[in-house]
Amino acid sequence: MSAKQTSKPAPKRSSKRERRMKMVIYIMIIGMVISTITYGLAFIVNF
Repeated sequence: MSAKQTSKPAPKRSSKRERRMKMVIYIMIIGMVISTITYGLAFIVNF
């Protein structure tokens, strides 16, 4: 049992790097959404 546990980390606890990667992905998605919204607004305002 103990040998199995050491090879696989606990599912609840995520490493700092993993969390940072998730945050970066979320930030990128939010940025894309904001950029598309602002682009759409500018397009609508121009016409």
